[in-house]
Amino acid sequence: MTDRGFDAIIIGGGPAGLTAGIYASRAGMRALLIEKGLCGGQALITDLVENFPGFPDGVSGPDLADYFLRQAKKTGLEIREAEAKKLIVEKDVFKVIIDSQKELKTRSFIIATGASWNSLGVPGEAEFRGKGVSYCATCDGPLFKGKKVVVAGGGDTAVGEAVFLTKFAKKVTIVHRRDKLRAVKILQERALANKKIEIAWNSVITDIRGASKVEAVALKNTKNAKESSLACDGVFVLVGIRPNSEIVKGIAALDEKGYIIVDDDMKASVEGIFACGDVRKKALRQIVTACGDGATAASSAQHYLETHQ
Repeated sequence: MTDRGFDAIIIGGGPAGLTAGIYASRAGMRALLIEKGLCGGQALITDLVENFPGFPDGVSGPDLADYFLRQAKKTGLEIREAEAKKLIVEKDVFKVIIDSQKELKTRSFIIATGASWNSLGVPGEAEFRGKGVSYCATCDGPLFKGKKVVVAGGGDTAVGEAVFLTKFAKKVTIVHRRDKLRAVKILQERALANKKIEIAWNSVITDIRGASKVEAVALKNTKNAKESSLACDGVFVLVGIRPNSEIVKGIAALDEKGYIIVDDDMKASVEGIFACGDVRKKALRQIVTACGDGATAASSAQHYLETHQ
């Protein structure tokens, strides 16, 4: 490493960041990946991944994350456990401040900080995550074929995913705190017309219960405080998602929800900054798309460096 620092610093160690690291290292770039916790992202809390190519019988999320990490290390990628606290982006000067106020220089940034699902914050939610509690119907819907599931939420995502879940589940109950849904009219019409869907109006989930997996949810009526129990095999918490994009706020362009705006080459609005995975504005947030994003971001960073010697 010269006094110019790294060729690329990747912030975030989920599937997108690790894939970017693999591609960057294989391209001969001096790359560093910074992750404040365990590498693997949301795969670490996913019990079974059935839609990632190459695993016809599925693969556990932690195992898949470990494969990514081992492969990244094998390429020679440097991985540092630290928190990226601030980016310094000035003309021809890219730095990141990490733990203990240490500064690291780089010629480019690849932001792969992901997104965080909003949680209900009720007893049992964390304990049964990956054991019946899910935040992604597209990811986990097929696991609930012929079973009863609950969807928490009443917006576009919750109602749309509830309709999607009827392809697998025998019954879907939408739990919504108000007396009417917030989703767009066409989604409401589809849900209300679907015989597999029931709606628990004016209700909130107060507890998720079970032994080794989800078996029921406790409900409370927001009008009269009446409590009840609803048997189910799974709970889909679909009350919103927020991008972990704070580190580039005020530096790169974000959309109205805080996602980093990039082009098809993962280039952000600032030259030399790239973003990939769930933190960027995109339609589908899956492990496989995160990997594609990471590969593209690394390739774009390589081309950027080649033209900015």
